[in-house]
Amino acid sequence: MKCQEIFVAINNPENFSFQECLRFLGRSDKEILHFIREDRLQRLVAVDDGIALITVSAGDRQQLRVEVLPVALTPGDEPGQISEEGLQYIRRYVSHWLDLDANLESFYKFAAKNPLLKGLPEQYKGLRLVGIPELFEAICWTIIGQQINLAFAYTLRQRLITEFGYSLDVAGNTYHLFPQPEVIAALTPEMLTPLQFSRSKAAYLIYVANAMVKGELSAAALLQQDYAAARESLIALKGIGNWSANYILMKYRRFPEALPLEDAGLHNAIRFRLQLPAKPTPAQLQELTGVWKEHAAYATFYLWRTLLPQ
Repeated sequence: MKCQEIFVAINNPENFSFQECLRFLGRSDKEILHFIREDRLQRLVAVDDGIALITVSAGDRQQLRVEVLPVALTPGDEPGQISEEGLQYIRRYVSHWLDLDANLESFYKFAAKNPLLKGLPEQYKGLRLVGIPELFEAICWTIIGQQINLAFAYTLRQRLITEFGYSLDVAGNTYHLFPQPEVIAALTPEMLTPLQFSRSKAAYLIYVANAMVKGELSAAALLQQDYAAARESLIALKGIGNWSANYILMKYRRFPEALPLEDAGLHNAIRFRLQLPAKPTPAQLQELTGVWKEHAAYATFYLWRTLLPQ
């Protein structure tokens, strides 16, 4: 089956850098949901009741190029072409993942006048707030990452994906899909603890999966809510506190005011930027971040970027 080629429009293209997005996406060698090969970004996507391997690359200044390769689920099968509706879904998927609808003009003007953020737009010009395209994946990632360092969080995530997700070999490379809620909902905590998940994290993952399977939690419902309502609906879930809710609303729901204020990485980034002797106090955090308002999500993301290699 030949690749189908589509293009995804970039809003505010003068403030978009595919290379900066790739640098962020390549931050962990334990990442197995996407791969960066020769300046191209690859990932499996469930679409049209099947699977496609998408390869995203720089197009022209106004758009990204996406090659869409339908993949057979069973060896020997011949996959059909992706429907026009499926291709539209992939366009939305890529746009949401890389925040291509965003306009950074306002944030960059704000950052230029903010002592903590000044200089970051020039240093990481064109970096978009790279998100998490699927709600269940976003929620699981926040639960996995609670109260552990980023490296170990990636290790646990990798184990969850390889043990319970779907894997597929394409042209000699192995690709993965994140586990579906139905799969995780059928587990018991005892099936996750051997992978070094704490019993509470295992229980939270299974609880959220069940909530999605039963329709008590859905992407469609979350998309209908404003920031305050969406935050409250997430905090009502077991295992989701203020940090997790705001992380999900920032990385999946794309609320610009979402601020994971309790984030240790954010605290470290502020400390290093201001050369503080210790992590900022709650009072300092409130003073520094209280002015961010509709720029909170991007301010947080750009400060996180300072913690990664240049």
